[in-house]
Amino acid sequence: MFENESGMPRSKAERTRALIRDTAVSSFRERGFDDTTVRLIAQEAGVSLGNAYYYFPTKNHLVQELYVDVQREHRAAAEPLLADSDDLIDRLGVVYRTGLATLEPFHRFAPGFLSAAVSPKSPINPLAADSAEARELAVGLFDEAVAGARHSLPDDLARSLPEVFWLGYLLLALFWVYDSSPGQERTLRLLDRGLKLLALVLPLVKLPLLRKPLRELVELIGEVRA
Repeated sequence: MFENESGMPRSKAERTRALIRDTAVSSFRERGFDDTTVRLIAQEAGVSLGNAYYYFPTKNHLVQELYVDVQREHRAAAEPLLADSDDLIDRLGVVYRTGLATLEPFHRFAPGFLSAAVSPKSPINPLAADSAEARELAVGLFDEAVAGARHSLPDDLARSLPEVFWLGYLLLALFWVYDSSPGQERTLRLLDRGLKLLALVLPLVKLPLLRKPLRELVELIGEVRA
């Protein structure tokens, strides 16, 4: 609490920033996006509104802190399970399922976050420049899943796939937002079917006739972030 990441004692400014950040993350978890305001965060943190805005100019900056927090939880949940298998499909299943499990506490608040993030111009859109830290944590986890797997994928394709799998995760999460089935069972069934289909398709990349069009498809999907 009172030390920074390098282990040195935190300054008063660092402690204040961390207090505001932690208060905001807790509020987003308890109230969601719509009912969390910077004024409320300042009150609960015991700091002035001006001080809160000094460290975080908008509520969106605090949402980015939540994004990073959630992605770190996702990694902490996934990594021990990744150690249990070197099968690519199994490892991808771990990342997808632990990701959904990490999101589960937010399901009742998900529409509010989605409404705020859906605009291409929104700074909390997962594809926005402001979301880079959380996005790279997520893509990095898919990269770890691929890199640690036993597979015979061409090197260039293996390097490109983590970002494709992450974009697939975004689409799955979007379906999850609208999924009102108990425990979001429909989303889990969709994931299981998708993984089975992927297990059938991936071996085809070894066929010379299909390698080029599949590589071009991956590059096309990668253009989403361009």
